[in-house]
Amino acid sequence: MHLLASAIEETPIEPQSAGIMLLFAAVMMATYVGVAAERFHKTVAALCGAIVLVALSLMLGLFEFPKVYDFLKEDLNIFGVIIGTGILVDVVGKSGLFHFISMWIVRLTGGRAATLFLTLCIVTFLFVAVLTIVPAMLILSSLVLVICRSLGYKPAPLMLSVAICANSGAIATFASGLPNIMIGTAAGIPYTQFLQMSLPYAAISLVIAIIVLRIMFRNDLPWKQSASEKEDLRQQIESFDPWAMVEDRKVLYRSGSILLATVVGFVFAQQLGVGMDFIAMVGATAALLFAGKGVEDAIGKVNWTVIMFFMGLFVIIGCVKQTGALAFVAEQVVALSGNRMEMLIPLLGGFSAIASSIVDNIPVAATLIPIVQDISASPEVPAEPLWWTLIICCNLGGNGTPIGSISCVIAIYALKREANQHIGWGTFLKLGGTIMLVQVIGAIIYVMLAYENDLIPSL
Repeated sequence: MHLLASAIEETPIEPQSAGIMLLFAAVMMATYVGVAAERFHKTVAALCGAIVLVALSLMLGLFEFPKVYDFLKEDLNIFGVIIGTGILVDVVGKSGLFHFISMWIVRLTGGRAATLFLTLCIVTFLFVAVLTIVPAMLILSSLVLVICRSLGYKPAPLMLSVAICANSGAIATFASGLPNIMIGTAAGIPYTQFLQMSLPYAAISLVIAIIVLRIMFRNDLPWKQSASEKEDLRQQIESFDPWAMVEDRKVLYRSGSILLATVVGFVFAQQLGVGMDFIAMVGATAALLFAGKGVEDAIGKVNWTVIMFFMGLFVIIGCVKQTGALAFVAEQVVALSGNRMEMLIPLLGGFSAIASSIVDNIPVAATLIPIVQDISASPEVPAEPLWWTLIICCNLGGNGTPIGSISCVIAIYALKREANQHIGWGTFLKLGGTIMLVQVIGAIIYVMLAYENDLIPSL
């Protein structure tokens, strides 16, 4: 019994002419350029691309309009996870739980630069794994700015470290990153398999990031501090109040319990016979019922622009797929690799990482999902290694450029707005590009070793 929805075609797709394939592919690529361009909102770009391709499809008789609903129907559970986790995190955040945890972290480290850096990297990993990347980054970026103002540290080293480590946390669990939800849903990957396959390399990639970041920022933070400096920091931190944002401690305890129960529900969703979207919505409803004050406000905080972006993106992919273009690309990849996994894994990993760093990992994942499905349709090609390569490399590819992932975008925007500090492409490429290169090479080796030693669980 398949508990997670899968994008399966009910009827075979009849390939169109090369001209039509190229036309639709060109519109899709133009949309992706619009998504990558900072001056053009990516949601507007996706919706424009969807409208153009639906109009072309109807004019050319590729399908009738009701087919568009099928494109969206396949991925309704993704919308459920986004809405549910968005409400849950907003309600829990208002309880003051995240601020309490943040202040506790500062007190634990004593404000010492080396300890604070390492703790923030690890906490970022854990926050993203539990809360998903967007809410975790919003919380952590605010925390970093407060800490740096209070302690007199440069904000850029800690902010960029948090942004890059967030992409390691994003591959830890099924719900920690949007590409994971998309790919995991399409492939039918259980939550526990993420813990088994993805979490170990998530930890390895975090270690790689911490080592490179420490080397790159060796002259930007006071790594070695005297005893008197440490004492001054201790006295300063003692004035911080962890309970400052907590209005009602009972609400905080209830919020923490609901959040923990939701995470446990994600782990056991398959055994319970329900989808991840159902667990997310139950968690959101419980939060609104037992810990929420402003219900309308909490629901309004759901990232509806991301949902609209997904709607446009799924329609675009569906239209292009109907031309047979994605199946054609899959055939060329199979032909180039000769169905050999030692060629397929590096090809898929390298392409998905580079493409994710240029465009954004969400549209890259959406585009490559049907291609991987077509490639693995051959009995000689196992699907599991390709899915894990795609999951890991799509997320880590976001470290390559300032626009590669939402964590980097949030961090750089916060630095510019709150600290009046601009991070240029050259500066970020030197840092993030180096880390991405090492992480992606490691990911390819990791998946290949797991495949050769039969360590990848079958679906």
